[in-house]
Amino acid sequence: MGFTLSTNGVCRIVASEDSWIESKAVAQLEQTAASLGMISAVGLPDLHPGKGIPNGAAFLHAERIYPHLIGEDVGCGYALFRLDTPRRKLKLDRAVERLATLETAAEQYRDAALEAVGAKDEPNYRRHLGTVGGGNHFVELQMVENATDEAEVATDELLILVHSGSRGLGGRLFRDQTGAHGSAGFDGLDTPEAQAWRARHDDCVRWAKANRLALAMGAANRLGAALEPLFDAPHNLVEPAPDGGGWLHRKGVQSAALPQLVVPGSRGDASHLVRPIAQADALWSIAHGAGRKWARSEARGRLGKKRTADLETTALGSRVICGDRALLFEEAPEAYKSIDRVLADLVEAGLAVPLARLRPLATYKLPPAEARRATERTRQNDKKRGGRR
Repeated sequence: MGFTLSTNGVCRIVASEDSWIESKAVAQLEQTAASLGMISAVGLPDLHPGKGIPNGAAFLHAERIYPHLIGEDVGCGYALFRLDTPRRKLKLDRAVERLATLETAAEQYRDAALEAVGAKDEPNYRRHLGTVGGGNHFVELQMVENATDEAEVATDELLILVHSGSRGLGGRLFRDQTGAHGSAGFDGLDTPEAQAWRARHDDCVRWAKANRLALAMGAANRLGAALEPLFDAPHNLVEPAPDGGGWLHRKGVQSAALPQLVVPGSRGDASHLVRPIAQADALWSIAHGAGRKWARSEARGRLGKKRTADLETTALGSRVICGDRALLFEEAPEAYKSIDRVLADLVEAGLAVPLARLRPLATYKLPPAEARRATERTRQNDKKRGGRR
């Protein structure tokens, strides 16, 4: 299954020799596994450097839980939804215009989303519920292509794919834990302190799921469509290993337990619906996307003379809604690896079966300036009325 780079037989990278994996990411994987005494550490084809811990990796420890391994955005993941609008009736220019205010629309669905997923309200973070956040997070309108009979979607159907997380709540947990204990972690969940952390962790996972649902409901509202949830898959969390052999830490990898998953490309490339195949030597995981090829700090310089307007329409003809010029460059399609190569590695390793290609039509990242002003006006009016949406 791919080639293997090992540290005392612990580390494995699932990728072919045709894939480019940055040496810094490999070093982070090996160092983390060795320093924390892992049973196994696996990097998927999208492996790339992180803040000390690589993204696109899973770690298995026999006894200890290491909260710092999953990072600040606890519960971050993908959710896929079907729209009832026929493709032939979609007017892309109009859809892009309306999606620019999807976060304003999402605010009215906060309570419904929390109730639907069984998440409790977090008053200090409520204003963030139904917002995408920065970085590589997005809400994307997609069209299904080349769907097989096994796929849960059909060719030409319209979908909403949401990538977002716990929007500050997970960051608070991360800072509280590392501030008090650094990277020490817990010996299982036998202590009250460990149990309290796990309860907050699970709250973050549910909150992130509610956030994705509120965003999808806001998008459907703006598009005048009905929404059908297909699945929700977090990729930053800690959970018991499926075989009961320890604690599995996922940092930007998806669990292969779900029947179908999406492996997204960059905003200028297709995503792929797949049937995952769980394998113990891959830590029951598959890649969560294309993975970065360039650091954010490098993207602007590498893109040369490209203008903002050049990055608002992709080579596939899809549109990008992003009111932050720097983020447009940082998240340019060129900054990411080839999703086709990542998918090929997963298929060759026996970890995934392709079911459909999902073509981007419009990708929402941050609202344009005028939409941000409209949102702020709405919030100020709500405060004056003294009510909550």
